[in-house]
Amino acid sequence: MSDLLKRLRGRGWRMTSQRRAVAEVLDGEHVHLTADEVHTRAAERLPEISRATVYNTLGELVSLGEVVEVSTDGRAKRYDPNAHRPHQHLVCSNCGTIRDVHPIGDPLADLPAGERFGFTVSEVVVTYRGLCPSCA
Repeated sequence: MSDLLKRLRGRGWRMTSQRRAVAEVLDGEHVHLTADEVHTRAAERLPEISRATVYNTLGELVSLGEVVEVSTDGRAKRYDPNAHRPHQHLVCSNCGTIRDVHPIGDPLADLPAGERFGFTVSEVVVTYRGLCPSCA
């Protein structure tokens, strides 16, 4: 059973066949799929799953904090099931491949008090960009 499925069961989330198909599609390392990609892959497992069900399920997973919406290119949102381990993203500027990275240090702590301009910072989002090995 995937980590996401275990977390959802632990929360007592009602596991319908449609929800299970979406959760199974989101299983794995470095998963950053668009809603349409989730639908396409879920439909391979469960042909009768509707696009609306996929969108609703993704919305629920985001609301529960089990999946994070990621926007790295200003276009389609992507869904990242790695919601419980702080991480940043490494994005290929050519093909759009996304990888989770875990840099050492705390980006929030790296911002000096004088550069906060009185803000109470609640979140730091860092996106590293470059070329993946296939595109380099």
